[in-house]
Amino acid sequence: MSTILIVEDEQHQRELYAMELQDEGYTVEQAANGKEAVEMVKKTKYDLVVLDIRMPEMDGIETLGKILSRDKKIPIIIYTAYSNYKSNFMTWTADAYITKSSDMKELKDKIREILAARSK
Repeated sequence: MSTILIVEDEQHQRELYAMELQDEGYTVEQAANGKEAVEMVKKTKYDLVVLDIRMPEMDGIETLGKILSRDKKIPIIIYTAYSNYKSNFMTWTADAYITKSSDMKELKDKIREILAARSK
């Protein structure tokens, strides 16, 4: 069973993502901001991180850099409402960039695809 870290400042969205991914069979932990996520990554080995960009304390782009500087192999999916960050070269280091939608199918499919590729 894979463990996923959800990094999202909106509590209701974070909990919705967690429930949806738990229903898919994943173990899910949650962080409310980038600073909290970086601390969690220091203590726990995650199979994948789902990361929002616009957050208080530390935005997702800075968080992405800090997480990858600790563990270059951890897959990260940027999951944001803002498609305009896609042109920021720092986001290119993520394994995927998905614009949020009410249907989480694209996110779930990408998670399955990345984890399947990692397990080969």
